Amino acid sequence: MVKFSVIIPVYNRPQELDELLECLQNQIFRDFEVIVIEDGSEISSETVVKKHQKNLSISYFTKENGGQGFARNYAFERAKGGFFIILDSDALIEPNYLTEVDLGIHAENLDLFGGPDKEHPSFSPIQKAISYSMTSVLTTGGIRGKAKNIGGQFHPRSFNMGISRKVWEATKGFKITRMGEDIEFSIRCISMGFKSGLLAKAFIYHKRRTSFSQFYKQLHFFGRARINISRFYPQELKAVHFLPLAYFLFFWNTIMLNIIDVNLGMYFSGIIALYWILLFVDGIISTRNIHVAILGLIAANIQLLAYGQGFLEEGLKKITSKDLS
Repeated sequence: MVKFSVIIPVYNRPQELDELLECLQNQIFRDFEVIVIEDGSEISSETVVKKHQKNLSISYFTKENGGQGFARNYAFERAKGGFFIILDSDALIEPNYLTEVDLGIHAENLDLFGGPDKEHPSFSPIQKAISYSMTSVLTTGGIRGKAKNIGGQFHPRSFNMGISRKVWEATKGFKITRMGEDIEFSIRCISMGFKSGLLAKAFIYHKRRTSFSQFYKQLHFFGRARINISRFYPQELKAVHFLPLAYFLFFWNTIMLNIIDVNLGMYFSGIIALYWILLFVDGIISTRNIHVAILGLIAANIQLLAYGQGFLEEGLKKITSKDLS
């Protein structure tokens, strides 16, 4: 048995996988295997995997597309490690990543764990702006990397998550494959008594999306996913999750007010402008780059509006389905 099984679902991203496998090849900690699950891709990663087989203990499996959650379960069933580490294919890691994971789980006696994400110097300005937006407290993104979730333990996210074999044996993995499957899984593990913790030094560089249109689609999906999680755990729908919806409604009502009543519309526009100024200043301080700060302002608005829209749409669907039943 090896110490870690590093599990990577991949869907049409051979170039990104190649970069992540290069990072794994350079790990200081060597007691690990890699399992790549091709989840119904049209663009195969087989050639990339073969390229790294001489330097990594790596297994490659293909399956019909079923989403990342079930692809991870497929890997869990075939993993040999005492701990399973899940990484998204668009991640980059430092050579000491597995060393920090090993130190952290033993120091805290963790069965469920995860690390934060950061931007890499090689990222494009848009990627850096999206990274800022997804980690800033001014957009609610900063909640993701906190040691404790609102009202409880840390909820690892699947772009950088780990579990012990005991967790897999007790839970049998993900029970949904999309729409917030990692959050549902984290909540379920914690409810079963497994200890969760944030490993602050086991961070990844998360590429996320490379265009604002892709980012919009992703965050719209995240908004829907938050409502989907509430179908399983209603108590996990917190006030902070409504903030993007509040911004979405405030923003579009301000647009309408400027058409109906210019004076009142200008007043509410001033509130939005003040928020944008705060975002811009925080972006400059955080990124130390005016260009990225400007793009970060755009990314933050996309994040809040897309999430708020998805949250509203799925929320109305949930209410309507209850009424119909």
